[in-house]
Amino acid sequence: MKAVCLLSGGMDSTTLAYYAKSKGYEILALHANYGQRTEKKEQTCARKIAALLGGLDFVEIDLRYFRQFGASSLTDTTIPVDEFDPARTLVPNTYVPFRNANLLAIATSFAEARDADAIFIGVQALDYSGYPDCRPAFIDAFRQLIELGTKETTHIELFAPFIHMTKTDILKLGKELGVPYEHTWSCYQNEERACGTCGSCHFRSEAFLALGITDPTPYEVE
Repeated sequence: MKAVCLLSGGMDSTTLAYYAKSKGYEILALHANYGQRTEKKEQTCARKIAALLGGLDFVEIDLRYFRQFGASSLTDTTIPVDEFDPARTLVPNTYVPFRNANLLAIATSFAEARDADAIFIGVQALDYSGYPDCRPAFIDAFRQLIELGTKETTHIELFAPFIHMTKTDILKLGKELGVPYEHTWSCYQNEERACGTCGSCHFRSEAFLALGITDPTPYEVE
């Protein structure tokens, strides 16, 4: 069995790839460079993880048109990255408009071209930042798109196994799978020392704290 795994180099996608491998899939890793602030760091982590997984292939795609679109603090450096705020009711400015649809469309092309059996994406809908393209309804809708937009002889399953899990649940699973978190990066803002204040840093550090595990990430703000 072959599976395309969207591999950002972050905590969730790395755990996802190790999970897919544990289920017997050979990994076709797909990494996107979309002009994000931490592009180089994420790329380095994704390449390292792909090498450790020893999959069939590692493909990098250029989606830097997201930088031309803007409207996200990840792709427009003139917009300050929102800090985590538990009282926030609106989607934070780290949301990249419709990014997951772009990623899944490309993953579907990759999967169909390589006769892969599945696509894995590491979205979650519990302790996340409220991104609309991480919701279960979005994943269900994209499953229908895959069915409608591919050949009749193509059968690709879309898996989002973490969608009803917390970050702590994901970390617990990852430790059982032996995920090397020292080679992952979660910060939205920095590439040397994680900011410790963005939403991604918050959820990561809280998960490690909840399980009593030392986070290998160096932080500016503990």
